[in-house]
Amino acid sequence: MTHAAEVTSRTVNGAEYPAVGTYVLDNMHTTVGFTVRHMAVSKVRGAFNKFEGTIEVAETPEDSKVTVTIDPSSVDTREENRDNHLRTNDFFDVANHPEWKFVTTAVQAKSPSEFKVVGDLTIRGVTKSVTLDTTLEGVVKDPYGMHRVGFSAKTSINREDFGVAFGAVMDAGGLVVAKKVDIEIEAEATLQA
Repeated sequence: MTHAAEVTSRTVNGAEYPAVGTYVLDNMHTTVGFTVRHMAVSKVRGAFNKFEGTIEVAETPEDSKVTVTIDPSSVDTREENRDNHLRTNDFFDVANHPEWKFVTTAVQAKSPSEFKVVGDLTIRGVTKSVTLDTTLEGVVKDPYGMHRVGFSAKTSINREDFGVAFGAVMDAGGLVVAKKVDIEIEAEATLQA
């Protein structure tokens, strides 16, 4: 007889929540991605392959904290020349700004499984407040005994707010690379002993 994996969780406001503790992002099962409109006719998708972060799950969900650092040199849009251009001063200036950071300043519950996670995002040495629409996707104890939690989050930023001001213009007008950047995160994290 097969038994389902034991789940260490708790119920808060009628929803299943992870146990209180510090969870570390599982890089193999987490995606930090972005989408930006290119030449006003298509979208380019990319991701960052090197990052680390923790989610401190508090007794009261609104007291939880998230800290993430991203290595912008790990950008991957599946096109080496474009990635190399993104690393230059035209965009990320990784030589002078080798780390980006997000640190929560507030968590607001919209429903038992949906939150507004507000935090300070630092890109190219510029810090701005951003709000991530975040969903608690689930809680599980895996076959290896690890306690895991999943979240998805998204937001949009104006790249120029962070000093990413590359402004090539097309002949017909409009920017080659749009100002608006959509950020999407699929996060899986494990509880640390």
